[in-house]
Amino acid sequence: MQALQQDLKRLDATDTQVLGVSMDSPYANKAFADQIRVTFPLLSDWGGDVTREYGIYVDKYKAARRVNFLIGKDGKILEEQVDRDAIDPTKIVDACERPKLKN
Repeated sequence: MQALQQDLKRLDATDTQVLGVSMDSPYANKAFADQIRVTFPLLSDWGGDVTREYGIYVDKYKAARRVNFLIGKDGKILEEQVDRDAIDPTKIVDACERPKLKN
């Protein structure tokens, strides 16, 4: 999330809305966002409905996988980074800057 925060100006320039989603409570998310100093919204998927819908819930750990999604205005996933690849969001940020996505 801090890496996305560092690229926030680049993403804003591409008309991209950055959102974080966690299965933690809204209170815990607020405390975490304040602690790591992210300014974009960190939403709560308390109960995990969205996490399950996107297929990233791991029963064994009772938690979500780390994932970055680039979702188009039509709601379709255009790019994704999963697990270790999601630590560095460069692929997603670069995809946002592609000319076809700016239209």
